[in-house]
Amino acid sequence: MGNNRAGTIVKARRKELGVTQLHLAELAGVNVNTIYNLEHGEGNLTLNVLSKILDVLGLEIKLVVKVNNH
Repeated sequence: MGNNRAGTIVKARRKELGVTQLHLAELAGVNVNTIYNLEHGEGNLTLNVLSKILDVLGLEIKLVVKVNNH
């Protein structure tokens, strides 16, 4: 999932739940700047950090591996 798409999904879900960036950061155990950067398509998150944020929001990562046989 690209940063822009992940950020859009996180922001929409956060707002749907009525959670501020600061509160989400506290619940996920990350810096508020991490949430801000994610929602703005900036920064470079690890899967571990993204997973913590998504878990708080009731979301999960789905990884799809495509194999190109060319």
